[in-house]
Amino acid sequence: MKEKGEKNMHILFTSGEAYPFSKSGGLADVAAALPKALHQLGHDVAIITPYYQDVKNHHAQMNYLGHAEIVMGDHHKVANYYTLTHNGVPYVFVENDEFYDRKRYYGYDDDAMRFTFFNFAIFEYIKLTENYPDIIHANDWQTALVPFFLDVKYRPLNPEFKRIKTLLSIHNLEKQGSYPLETEKLFNTKNFTYIHLDRVNFLKCGIMRANAINTVSDNYRHEILTRFYGFTLDGALKSRQADLYGILNGLDQDLYDPSKSKNIYQTYNEQTLLIGKKINKRELIKELNLDSRPNLPLVSFIHRFARQKGIDILMPILEDYLKEKKFLFVVIGYGDALYEQFFSEMQRKYPDLVYYDNTFNNELSQKVYAASDLFMLPSLFEPCGLNQMIAMKYGALPIVRETGGLKDTVTAYNKFTGVGVGFAFKNYDATEFKETIDQALELYHQDPDAFNDLKRQAMHVNHSLTKMAKQYDELYHKILNNQD
Repeated sequence: MKEKGEKNMHILFTSGEAYPFSKSGGLADVAAALPKALHQLGHDVAIITPYYQDVKNHHAQMNYLGHAEIVMGDHHKVANYYTLTHNGVPYVFVENDEFYDRKRYYGYDDDAMRFTFFNFAIFEYIKLTENYPDIIHANDWQTALVPFFLDVKYRPLNPEFKRIKTLLSIHNLEKQGSYPLETEKLFNTKNFTYIHLDRVNFLKCGIMRANAINTVSDNYRHEILTRFYGFTLDGALKSRQADLYGILNGLDQDLYDPSKSKNIYQTYNEQTLLIGKKINKRELIKELNLDSRPNLPLVSFIHRFARQKGIDILMPILEDYLKEKKFLFVVIGYGDALYEQFFSEMQRKYPDLVYYDNTFNNELSQKVYAASDLFMLPSLFEPCGLNQMIAMKYGALPIVRETGGLKDTVTAYNKFTGVGVGFAFKNYDATEFKETIDQALELYHQDPDAFNDLKRQAMHVNHSLTKMAKQYDELYHKILNNQD
């Protein structure tokens, strides 16, 4: 908590994406929710993010702030700055159509230049507006050059830059922004900080330079110091271990609330969950033309399709359940072509049991959460995970592997005490996963009262944004009070 006499802070939150203007994963949700919660604590907080193609829909609401020239080696590019306020928080958009007027946010051959530009543009925005923050909060590889550029270029410019402190949040260590060595020509300086395995590594650079680092669950904080979960950066993280913290992500309770949601067929709360979920399940099955036999559980999988999400241990076992008509299965997501092909094939072979939507449809996803009995997230690794929290809020019991934030958020069902909010297994193994699914299905059929008690317990869990914001507040003050 704040010491007596400590002032509210000026925080600049930097992110490669920010909901509701851009979203490819959980980072976008945190980039919206955390600044909103910090604002409610009384802090002066703004978000700066690229002006992607998706953002153009909001242009009429924006004000133009000005422009700056960004120099990256031999390249001279212009950044235009626009702003609007959402949920009481100013969003600043960095526009350059050459870099950001594209369908996707990442995954292009020139990503190194696109995000070097963005990192420089963050500081040029500060210079342009003379709005100097106390803390710049960087997130993932997309803004991990911020602490480095601050040290080598901007701190020497004036005392205002000199006093700024930095925090780097790691939401996914696997994605590092690793590029050929020639990328350093864009930085206008040479330094060993960004070198890793003979490549330029944005995330490693941030780890070595930020005043402090955190990740998005306590368990993941410990895991990334090991070789398996460290993705070759465990050595760098161990060298900064004293400055590495774990803060569990919170969930925006207003955004995901089945008693208020306009997207679901029937609103409900803990007291009315049985009738509410029954209506939502019945209507969704009707809308999606699935098998309407009574007492068939509905299981959902709503994720970005990547190796991380555990699809490799789902693929060998899913069809066995479908052949025996053990449950309905609804999938929402897209990503790796191999996984997209697998789910398409399952829908083709079992059209009355499987529904697959390969977009990200927020309205449909809320309907699916509200209708689901069970929700799968058997991750290989999971820094935090928000989808299992959303599922719990809607009374859909998660089946997860005990890793990262899943271990911190899902208390596994104990048949002796009746306590739990889901089902969990330990090893990344299809057989263990299948045994856990079988345990959940058995409880669903054999003891529906106990199953419904778990749903109520899951809905009752409050992964509070306020709690998360207060922990970041404490960490910011710790960073500012450290004179090193």
